Amino acid sequence: MRLVSQVVITAQIDATILALEKLRQRETIVEIVSPGIAEKISQGKEEGPAPSYVHRIPTEKETFSVSDAKIVIEKAYMASEEITVIILAAKTFSPLVQNKLLKVIEEPPKNKAFILITESKSTILDTIKSRLPISVLSEVKEVKVLELDLISLSLASVYAFTQEHKRTDAKMMKILTEEIVKEAIQSEAYDLDEKTLTLFSNTFMALDMGSPPQFVLNTLLLKLLARKKR
Repeated sequence: MRLVSQVVITAQIDATILALEKLRQRETIVEIVSPGIAEKISQGKEEGPAPSYVHRIPTEKETFSVSDAKIVIEKAYMASEEITVIILAAKTFSPLVQNKLLKVIEEPPKNKAFILITESKSTILDTIKSRLPISVLSEVKEVKVLELDLISLSLASVYAFTQEHKRTDAKMMKILTEEIVKEAIQSEAYDLDEKTLTLFSNTFMALDMGSPPQFVLNTLLLKLLARKKR
């Protein structure tokens, strides 16, 4: 990794931020992170509080809001001759927040770099992907083989699949839904409009906020079925 503008995909967000901090030479680092991630970073730092060159700003909620995006933009336009690396970290970023940040990412002010860190590549908008390189950190995790034919998706297969996973917990459901989203996009069998892509982001947020995993899975599959090309 390097302290340059990029999107980093990782399940270990807190550990990745700590690793980026250690790469610092003369840069100032501004971290705008969700409260849960901020807490994990503090727990993972044996030497105590953040060093003086790191300015950590927890967001009010676990998900980035438009007001958080405005703080990012304010930090970006603060005049400074020093290189400032602005790290944004959350489990997911909504399309609304990404669109709010698009202009400053596309035309960054002098001496500013942006690093977005999140868990799923599928929730990053194509407009962001086209402007920032993607780094996917390889991590060992248990992934269940997706036993669902998305090309031939039907009401019957949706019902059978959700019944099969009615006891799947939120952690494994996130992995499962990520595989579904990835395969649905790659299959090109669906008309994926902006509302559907927003649903993909909301799926991960709903699981983080405690929504029943089976309900989230069923909602995702039914929406995909409605967008299936005829």
